[in-house]
Amino acid sequence: MNNTVRKCVVFLSDFGMVDGAVSAMHAVADAVDETLRLEDLTHEIPQFNIWEASYRLIQALTYWKEGTVFVCVVDPGVGSNRKSVVALTKSGHYIVTPDNGTLTHVAREIGIVEVREIEEAVNRLKNSQSSYTFHGRDVYAYTAARLASSIISFEEVGKTLDVNSIVKLEVQPALIENDEIVGNVDILDVRYGSLWSNIPQTLLKQLDIDYSNYVDVKISCKNCIVFGYTLKVCKSFTEVEMGEPLMYINSLLNVGIALNQDDFATKFHIQTGEGWRIKIKKHI
Repeated sequence: MNNTVRKCVVFLSDFGMVDGAVSAMHAVADAVDETLRLEDLTHEIPQFNIWEASYRLIQALTYWKEGTVFVCVVDPGVGSNRKSVVALTKSGHYIVTPDNGTLTHVAREIGIVEVREIEEAVNRLKNSQSSYTFHGRDVYAYTAARLASSIISFEEVGKTLDVNSIVKLEVQPALIENDEIVGNVDILDVRYGSLWSNIPQTLLKQLDIDYSNYVDVKISCKNCIVFGYTLKVCKSFTEVEMGEPLMYINSLLNVGIALNQDDFATKFHIQTGEGWRIKIKKHI
């Protein structure tokens, strides 16, 4: 039996699967080391949506074994003077990405030990110097594969950067203010239209909010309220009538808001990211 552990590179982008971009990144990594395991997290990030790329990393990263290298390419500033970096997380994972905010959630929720700027004169696909708009292939996939296969060490990626200098998006931390929980509308469960927040179940318990209780929920964008309802806290979507809203605990043990067998985000015009807030108060 072969007990050799295959090193893994996991790709995430806003490229979609309608052309050859993802295949080209895989091909570059395979050419570096054909024994690498190449996987995809998602390539359906909405175009230019750095926030969602940041969240999707935190959603999946810790389930992958230590040493896994992630390539995260949502890069509206490609070809500009924005930095290309590799981050080492406290969990022992590597992320190859532009320094544009994609590391926001990982930095907050897991922590980053060290960041290095990619030295492109060395860590770049041969004969790609005249290409300025596909760093996912020419720089990130190439560097990730060389790092994962131990052709280069982390130190050989490039010079160190101050961890506190990396670009971070604005996130409302989940906290209790008086008798109300305040948090961020982080992401949508896109297939079903449910809202996922950054409010952990532990904060609900601090306010003695449990299943079968009712809560007053307000969702706002830049202080403009777009949703205000009293909802039941449910274990199952079937605890309310079809099409009715509810609050539940998602697979990350954070607060979610949904409609039973309908699309909450579409019906109430909910989006996510910077400026989107959720407030929860026990209904009396």
